[in-house]
Amino acid sequence: MTSSDQLAFGVFTEIGIIDQLASHAFTQVLPRSMSIAQFGILNHFVRLGHEYRTPAQLAEDFQVSRPTMSNTLSRLERSGLVEITANPDDGRGKRVSITDKGRSMREQCIAGLAAPIADMNAQVPPELLEKIHPLLTQLREIMDQMRN
Repeated sequence: MTSSDQLAFGVFTEIGIIDQLASHAFTQVLPRSMSIAQFGILNHFVRLGHEYRTPAQLAEDFQVSRPTMSNTLSRLERSGLVEITANPDDGRGKRVSITDKGRSMREQCIAGLAAPIADMNAQVPPELLEKIHPLLTQLREIMDQMRN
């Protein structure tokens, strides 16, 4: 393994650990009925401003299998957080859209993060966050392009 490979592996390792720590903190404050995967879908709709997505598009967006996405979407639909309708452009297909209740649930989940975010802000200097946020965004954008 070259030193460049070791550096990239080290970055992946740190991202993985940060993901585990952040996911654990988030899980602790999510409503009992909400999983991180479900929140991710609600957040995806709001963050990217999608009116609707097909289940196949969402599975690709989240890099999960179609059955896994269908299961998650079914739970969200039963809770009234998304609506699944026939796709008028494809008689066999479906379209998924977030409901007002889904938008409210997303906001409730984000509000639940107030304490963990306050804890992080108390421990992490704002200058560090200001430096790493654009770098992480750039890394994510590069890695997102690599998967296509």
